[in-house]
Amino acid sequence: MSNGLRNTWDSWARSVRPLSHASTLEPSPDPAATAARLARARLTDQYIVYEAEGGVWHFAAGSAVSLTAHANSVTARAAGRTWTSRTEGRPVPAFAAALSTLSATHGTSEGARPFYGWAAFELAHLLHADPEAAGDQPLLHALVPAVEVTFTREGTVVRAVDEAWLRKVADLLAEESAEQPPPDGRTPEAAERVIAAGIAAYGSAVARTVEDIRAGLLEKAVVSRKVPLPAAPAVDFAATYLAGRRSNTPARSYLLDLGGYRAAGFSPETVLEITENGRVSTQPLAGTRAHGLDPAENDRRRAELLRDPKEIHEHAVSVRQAWDEMAAVCRPGSVVAEEFMAVRPRGSVQHLASRLTGRLRENAGPWNAFASLFPAITATGVSKRDALQALARHEEGPRGLYGGAVFRGSTAGALDAALVLRTLIGDGEETWLRAGAGVTAQSSPDREIEETCEKLRSVAPYLRFTTD
Repeated sequence: MSNGLRNTWDSWARSVRPLSHASTLEPSPDPAATAARLARARLTDQYIVYEAEGGVWHFAAGSAVSLTAHANSVTARAAGRTWTSRTEGRPVPAFAAALSTLSATHGTSEGARPFYGWAAFELAHLLHADPEAAGDQPLLHALVPAVEVTFTREGTVVRAVDEAWLRKVADLLAEESAEQPPPDGRTPEAAERVIAAGIAAYGSAVARTVEDIRAGLLEKAVVSRKVPLPAAPAVDFAATYLAGRRSNTPARSYLLDLGGYRAAGFSPETVLEITENGRVSTQPLAGTRAHGLDPAENDRRRAELLRDPKEIHEHAVSVRQAWDEMAAVCRPGSVVAEEFMAVRPRGSVQHLASRLTGRLRENAGPWNAFASLFPAITATGVSKRDALQALARHEEGPRGLYGGAVFRGSTAGALDAALVLRTLIGDGEETWLRAGAGVTAQSSPDREIEETCEKLRSVAPYLRFTTD
């Protein structure tokens, strides 16, 4: 790190207030509803709810301290001040350096400092393909919260920068609430009309991608379609999150208004999970069939999935690529497949699932692993470079948050990043859904269209709208 860059981040880190106040309260009987209620309170203009592994939920809020990366710069904010550093097209190392300086400045006297954020899909172009395709919008954003609430089965832990924040959150948690998602008020047919938007154009994009694959330009591409939602009535993100979480079985879930994006999502897989001791894990899911209320039909589709050559090939090439990306940042010989081609239900669909684990090299940190594995291979294709170029040809407009990541990390080295799929997304006045399917040489446009419909049914039936 250059002296100028070190001085920039040192100055920023010294301006960040520690989470020096804490209290432990009774466990919440319904963490999802309680966290959503905190989100609705709009304590600040940025918040996030993040469901982690093992029934642990987090709520974080704040606005004063953040990091935002564009293709050629990283901007830090704290205490009403702004610091900007040029990055020459390498924002991830600068982003990591800022967080590392925060860790060095505050140490561990108050515990590791959490941060939350997102990575836009277009960061992939900067990392793996054509930097010009990364665009001029933010690619990474992280919030260092003024208050964090962690819900576990044992209790509710509140950490804050001062007593005022601690009291404010404690008062909200003390309020009795039996919040339930409002009734849909829309018919199943209305949800199906939303799901069916743009299928003809999508079928054409799939057919063109199959032609590219058969011509030897790439092996697989995950081609997606955007489903815009009407401007009115406005979607209620918190209510949609609660309704959808009741009916989904995600690996991670999140509700956020953060760095310009709003989202309510039920992620089927993680891009990566890194513990403080350097254990790295990734969970590629590829290969899909519908999953519904009939156990016998689910079993039939599961058996069909496990013997479908196209789905097995799609999964195998994804695992192979993920293995190579893990090996690039892990100690030699440490990468293993702890699970291979299991079947995992994820809301309205079931997927072939594998899990790879390894140990970070001595000279690699969590953001090195993130740069290698991002975006998830199951959201791009094989090879990533060729797939990204194909997506630029066949998809309309940038993906933004879709196919990117929502993450929670700590300055002690942990990083947990959920793949942004099965997600309601908002940006400004626009809201939309999006879904994709893995396209290989054996793909049929009709089947890939149906796969996107199956995935959209994890979110579309649970959309809730404001009544204003």
